[in-house]
Amino acid sequence: MDFALTAEQEELRRAVATVCEKFAEPYWQRLDREKRYPEEFVRALSEGGWLAALIPTEYGGAGLGMIEASLILEEINASGGNGAACHAVMYTMGALVRHGSEEQKRRYLPEIASGRLRLQSMAVTEPQAGSDTARITTFARKESDGYLLNGQKVFTSRVQHSDLMLVLARTTPIDRVIKKTDGMSLFLVDLHRAGSSIEVRPIETMVNHETNSLFINDLALPAEALVGEEGSGFRQVLDGLNAERILIASESVGDARWFLQQSISYAKERVVFGRPIGANQGIQFPIARAFMHTQAASLMRLRAAASFDAGKPSGAEANTAKLLASEAAWEAAEVAMTTHGGSGMTVEAGIERKFREARLYLVAPVTNNLVMAYVAEHVLGLPRSYGMEGIG
Repeated sequence: MDFALTAEQEELRRAVATVCEKFAEPYWQRLDREKRYPEEFVRALSEGGWLAALIPTEYGGAGLGMIEASLILEEINASGGNGAACHAVMYTMGALVRHGSEEQKRRYLPEIASGRLRLQSMAVTEPQAGSDTARITTFARKESDGYLLNGQKVFTSRVQHSDLMLVLARTTPIDRVIKKTDGMSLFLVDLHRAGSSIEVRPIETMVNHETNSLFINDLALPAEALVGEEGSGFRQVLDGLNAERILIASESVGDARWFLQQSISYAKERVVFGRPIGANQGIQFPIARAFMHTQAASLMRLRAAASFDAGKPSGAEANTAKLLASEAAWEAAEVAMTTHGGSGMTVEAGIERKFREARLYLVAPVTNNLVMAYVAEHVLGLPRSYGMEGIG
């Protein structure tokens, strides 16, 4: 089995890195300080067609696979950037590609591919339901000319920088379905037309991730806002979760690469007691271990992406990659912080910003405890520990 990337894939990595060179560490530090969205960076990626990697060529996209998409996001984070600002463009539009009507695809996908429209926000999570997605209470009532939507969502990111948003809502109450994950539907919402029917309240967090609470009050949606069949929305969302896991894992691999490079460079340059600190096993062994864990996580990510591209069931691979990569990134982050000592705490070094960002993926978009529960039940055949419908 050959694990090497093709010449085209290596060229793709170099091309993305070239774009990222224009947005160096001072740019990201300024954004973090100002709590501002990287509009210029996202525009550059959109204009280069990088965010349209997974959109079929017939709709104006690049028609690439999950492996190439994962390499794009990995390279962004390995270059010191933060792919979270735009990664949802890649996986949210998958619902349209796989389940949208031909009219929806022809209307929206070319605009998304060109960057003229942004679909990078998905409203699923609710304050009371949390990971138990079947318990959401946001409801879309069928009307003569469409639907009337009411409810509340939380941790819905990038709403302010999206033109469109996917919303999961119940269309049949949970007490009237045989299987509790039935009776939910997915809707494509035009945020410009929603107006005051959606109140957005930003949630301040430890990272510049711009996430929000949404309060939806009597939002009128046309019938054509429904994506796919009514009542099958949960399965449509679930269909995109494996892609999300693989892409998140790729960002974590990129973060780990960045932390490792910072550690290696500093360990070679920093001289204490007459020799580089990297000559000490107490410094070099943690770096070497973090490197090996990163390599293993990267291979698992590539296996998951290859399985996804082949159309095979990839839930186990995608979830495993997400856990291994997020833990490798966090290990590399701690190694970088320890290697740099006090200077790692300074904003100027850049370590502390990426340190905070890397911590997120231990708990998001799904906590690693739920990943282990999924693998225990669905891969190892152990008894279900608790409700697991929403993770893979």
